Amino acid sequence: MTQMNMIQALNSAMHVAMERDPAVIVMGEDVGYFGGVFRVTEGLQKKYGEQRAFDTPISEGGIIATALAWRSTA
Repeated sequence: MTQMNMIQALNSAMHVAMERDPAVIVMGEDVGYFGGVFRVTEGLQKKYGEQRAFDTPISEGGIIATALAWRSTA
């Protein structure tokens, strides 16, 4: 059994989910290019592309609008 801290475990779980299901996306504030404030999403955009791991605007309304726009193109 590999020991991981919480951040490593969350990142690993997201990699597993994204590998298994191409419909899984990760979106949020600074989660794409920079990998989030705590680096929980680090490497996801590089591995799965900007269409599946991307940044959203820094506002709740902007996040909802991004989700709706993304869903209408999927």
